[in-house]
Amino acid sequence: MSISPPAPLPPQAPQPPAAVRPLAKGTLGRRLVVRVAALVAIVAVGLGAVVALAAYNIQIGQMDSRLDGAVRRMTGGPGFGGQEIGTILASQDGETIISASILVDRASNSGVRAATLSDEAAQQLAAVQLGSGEKATIHLTDYGLYRVTVQSSGSFRAIAGISLSQLTSAMTSLVIFEALLTGVVIAAAVVVARGVVVTSLAPLNRLAATATAVSNLPLESGEVEGIVRVSPNDTDPVSEVGRVGLAFNHMLDNVEGALAARHASEVKLRQFVADASHELRNPLAAIRGYAELTRRERADMSPAMAHAMGRIESESDRMSSLVEDLLLLARLDSGPALDLAPTDVTEIVLNATSDARAAGPDHRWSLSLPDEPVVALADRYRLHQVLANLLANARTHTPPGTQVQTAVAVTGGMVTITVTDDGPGIPPELQASVFERFTRAEVSRVRKQGGPSTGLGLAIVAAVVAAHHGTASVNSRPGRTVFTIRIPAAGPTAF
Repeated sequence: MSISPPAPLPPQAPQPPAAVRPLAKGTLGRRLVVRVAALVAIVAVGLGAVVALAAYNIQIGQMDSRLDGAVRRMTGGPGFGGQEIGTILASQDGETIISASILVDRASNSGVRAATLSDEAAQQLAAVQLGSGEKATIHLTDYGLYRVTVQSSGSFRAIAGISLSQLTSAMTSLVIFEALLTGVVIAAAVVVARGVVVTSLAPLNRLAATATAVSNLPLESGEVEGIVRVSPNDTDPVSEVGRVGLAFNHMLDNVEGALAARHASEVKLRQFVADASHELRNPLAAIRGYAELTRRERADMSPAMAHAMGRIESESDRMSSLVEDLLLLARLDSGPALDLAPTDVTEIVLNATSDARAAGPDHRWSLSLPDEPVVALADRYRLHQVLANLLANARTHTPPGTQVQTAVAVTGGMVTITVTDDGPGIPPELQASVFERFTRAEVSRVRKQGGPSTGLGLAIVAAVVAAHHGTASVNSRPGRTVFTIRIPAAGPTAF
């Protein structure tokens, strides 16, 4: 897995915040609307049930009054005189059904037409267990629901029943009407709740949009500009959202102040490093010059003195190289002025590899290049420096005989350059910081010459590649280490 360097990336324009969807899945607005709709539905269904139950009880009471009248008329005289159409009258003595009829129609102003109940319905009436004057609702086969009552006198029982078909039809219509009304009420509640919730949460959504805009700003380094604030209309301390907006603006003020202080500190530090490095160049040049002057007289010096002067010359060379690297990093930090132009990457790789082969003849160097020239938008000198640092890193941190291969490819409009060696590798715990300044991999990689590393070579690689709007990464395990840089292609290779 490739590990990106910690070197700062080039500043990028803040991304516009995503469009706020106040009722998107999982949002507070959606949950509020759903809960309001559920509450309205529960209340509406409950009220409908209460109304339906009350209407049913009222009509059952009226039905019972009519049933009492039917019983009185039945016991007051034989026949169906004065009874409603559909009324059932039956008489029973002990277990024997004497008669069981239903009023079908009125034949004339004075007469009626009745029909005998089916045997099954008659048996159902006989099986009704009610005390005198009690009432019950039963289902009679072939006749439907009936409200029945019993009038007892010894072993004799008079049974009367009135059809509940009209009541059932009325209750069905009432329930359907209530269901439709409940649906309309719920739909209206959803529409109203949606409007209220969207309006009420609009300040919170604007606050979220502001936070998103701030989170997209490049805050990792450099001077930070364009930190927006919450609108004064959304910072009224009277409301809860206003208090959040006010606190958010206060936090942004502190963040902006801290970023400004950090940037000022970075500028001072870079200036100090640049000034110090610049001031060190002259005394180092003098030390090197005087050390070189002693070469012609070292034959007359004692071995200890000659060795000391040799070490002074060697360390002054190393210090000069370190100062130059520090100056370069300071320039890159303060805003690299690169001469970006279409550059033949193949030529640079060939030259850098040729130099590395001359400096490290005990390594095995190889190339993997495409047939066509590869052109990148790059600074020729700085890109050569990147390749030279990577190849020097492979040469000085791997043992003799190590195979080092440099490859070039173009993918997705980017030029990819890889430097691969089969050396001892870099431990996983060091790979994340290998591009940081003054990082040394002395534990895993063998440095065979030149004394201890300054730890700036790969930092320069990362900084220069980032200045090219590219990326640098490393992937290492024992026996295979791959450094990869990717920079924008140019010309015919930018496809």
